[in-house]
Amino acid sequence: MIPKLTILTTRMAGSSVSAAEIATFLKGTLIGPPDAVVTGAAGLTDAKASDVAFVHGDAALQDASSSLAGVLLTSRHFPDLKRPQIVVAHPALAMTQIVTEFFVSKLADVGISNLAHLGKNVRLSDGVSVWAFVTLDDGVAVGRGTRLYPGVFVGKGSVIGENCLLYPNVTVREGVTIGNRVIIHPGTVIGSDGFGYLQQDGRHHKIPQIGTVVIEDDVELGANVTVDRATFAATIIRRGTKVDNLVQIAHNVEIGEHNIIVAQVGIAGSSSTGHHVMIGGQAGISDHIRVGDQVMVATRAGIIHDVADREIVAGFPALPHKAWLKAMAVLAKLPELREKVRDAEHRLAALEAKTTTAQPAPSRKPKVASKPAATSKRKR
Repeated sequence: MIPKLTILTTRMAGSSVSAAEIATFLKGTLIGPPDAVVTGAAGLTDAKASDVAFVHGDAALQDASSSLAGVLLTSRHFPDLKRPQIVVAHPALAMTQIVTEFFVSKLADVGISNLAHLGKNVRLSDGVSVWAFVTLDDGVAVGRGTRLYPGVFVGKGSVIGENCLLYPNVTVREGVTIGNRVIIHPGTVIGSDGFGYLQQDGRHHKIPQIGTVVIEDDVELGANVTVDRATFAATIIRRGTKVDNLVQIAHNVEIGEHNIIVAQVGIAGSSSTGHHVMIGGQAGISDHIRVGDQVMVATRAGIIHDVADREIVAGFPALPHKAWLKAMAVLAKLPELREKVRDAEHRLAALEAKTTTAQPAPSRKPKVASKPAATSKRKR
C-alpha cells in the first residue's frame, strides 16, 4: 500500500502569529502593540491589514505610508508610520526568515513508497522520503531527512547528503557526490557525459568520460540544469553556489563558493570561477578560462580570456565594463559618424576636382642644344 502524503504547515490557513512572536524570533525591537496579529506576508503595495511587510530604506517610505500592512519590518523607527514596527538590521533578510518559519508549507515525512525501486545495498538514513517511481541503483546512500520526489533517478554508488530536496525527474548518474542541504529542481541532470570527441579519418571517436561530479553543501540548482561529469577527475560546484534554470556546466569545470549563475549561461570545459562570482544571463565562458574572485560578468558577455579578481566585464569579446561603456557610446553614434565621413569624402573629391581643373597646363620650353664641353689647353 502506498504511504499517504500528508501536508503539514507551521501555520495552517486561518492561523495567526503575533507581532511579539515575530520580534522574539527575529531578536528585533518591537515598537507598538505586542498583540498585533498577522496571518500572512506580502509586499507593501499588495499587503492587507492581516499581513506583515518590510520597508527597504527611506525610498520605500511613500509606499509604506499608503500600505495596509498591519506590521512592518524596518531598519529604524519611523514615527510617521502609525502601526507596529519591528526594528531589525536587515528587514529584507528578516522577511525571508519569518516567511520560511511561519508561512511556508512543510511536507511531512512519507517513508518509502512501495512503487519506488531500490537496488542492492541501498542505504537510507532516518527520515528519508522516497516518493513513487523513484529509482535508486545499487549502492546508493541517502542522508537523513532528504526527500526524493517522483521520477528521481540516482545511479549506482552515488551519495546524497542530509536534508536535500530533489524535485521530480531529477537525474543523478553513477558515482556522483552531493552534499547537505542541496536543492535540485525538476529536470536537472547531474553527471551526464562530458562532450569529448577525437576526430580521426573523418569520424568522431568518443572519449570515455570516467570522472565524477561533486556538489558541495548548500548549493541550489534550477530546473533543467546540466552538469557534465569530468573526463578523469571531477566537475565541482563549491558550497553556497546558486544556479538558475537552463545553465550548462561542462566537464572538468570548477565553480567557486557562493557564485550566482543566471539562466542560460554556458561554461565550457576545464574553466573555473573564484568565490562570489556573479554571471549574468546568457553569458558564455570559453574553455580553459580562469575567472577570478568577486568578478561580475554582464548579461550576454563572452569571456575568451582570463579575468582578474574583482573585475567587472561586459560585451563580446568581454572588456572591462568602463571600456565597454565607452565603446557602446561610440557604437551608438556610428550612423552619424558614417554620414560625416561620407560628406567629408564628397567634399574632398570635389575639392580635388576643382584644383585639377583650375591648375594651368605646364608650358613646354624649346629644347636647347647643349654646348660641347670646353677643352682646356695646357700651356707649354
